[in-house]
Amino acid sequence: MGMMDTSPQPADNTPDAKAMVAEAEKALDDIAAIKDAVSDVIFGQESVVERTLLAVLSGGHALLVGVPGLAKTKLVTTLGTVLGLSAARVQFTPDLMPSDILGSEVMDQDEKGRRAFRFVPGPVFTQLLMADEINRASPRTQSALLQAMQEYHVTVAGQPHNLPTPFHVLATQNPLEQEGTYPLPEAQLDRFLLQVDVPYPEMDAERRILLETTGGREAETRQAITAERLMEIQALIRRMPVPDSVVEAILKLTRSARPGHGNVRTDATVAWGPGPRAGQAMMLCARARALYDGRLAPSVDDVRALAEPVLQHRMALTFAARAEGIGIRDIIAELAASEAL
Repeated sequence: MGMMDTSPQPADNTPDAKAMVAEAEKALDDIAAIKDAVSDVIFGQESVVERTLLAVLSGGHALLVGVPGLAKTKLVTTLGTVLGLSAARVQFTPDLMPSDILGSEVMDQDEKGRRAFRFVPGPVFTQLLMADEINRASPRTQSALLQAMQEYHVTVAGQPHNLPTPFHVLATQNPLEQEGTYPLPEAQLDRFLLQVDVPYPEMDAERRILLETTGGREAETRQAITAERLMEIQALIRRMPVPDSVVEAILKLTRSARPGHGNVRTDATVAWGPGPRAGQAMMLCARARALYDGRLAPSVDDVRALAEPVLQHRMALTFAARAEGIGIRDIIAELAASEAL
């Protein structure tokens, strides 16, 4: 992968700073191996792969939104193998119950006739949970994931059960205009670090899909790192320095996206804006994006690049703005392009 660009490194030349550069170099090699392994199976869609990986490297969850057949499911299963994570998949349907995800208590009887309840864990007890077509289940079932996604444990029959570490939810969602979908609750949307929009593939990528996936042999996914190594990289990302200018840019962006905070355009179009969790997500993902690009500290450009995936599911437009044909991405693009950042 070559040497890392260490230009924005800590000012001092202390052993700690040198050790961090060495750790980052090693992490960069691992990230290159991850990208390489994913590209064997997923053709094109570099932005989608990058943003999904950024969410996992940051220790969070991601929501992948797109029409069926764009390899969203394949990307998630591929990442499970490449990152060395145990994985489980839940197909969300209108009749899915919370216990189908969390697990349930069953009654056992021993030889002497004594009865006792035993907890049978559900598919949520895994390191990478794929929630497929999450917006096809009822709100009650969607909400069953809320506690797991935020607190990393679930409560069944009054008893808490810790989830494995690391724990990530990668959910796929169909566009809301499709038949049989329920909008996700705002509180649950906020739990997703990023919303990753999955577009149709480019012509060259689609040509490669046609040629390489309809023959006798398909490329097999290979493991690039272990779950333990992933957790080390996640810990490194949290220790990366964030320049004051980037912290200020994050604050200005998230606050300007809220009505009542002095931005005339936002006041006229946004019904409600992002909370502090958006800023936390931006801090983590900006660090991860810097490392992903071979840099030791994030820049304001990282904030601009991440504005859409971090903010779009944490804001809602007014009815008047929607009636005028204004899109949430238009507003975010205007805010991100502002010279105030």
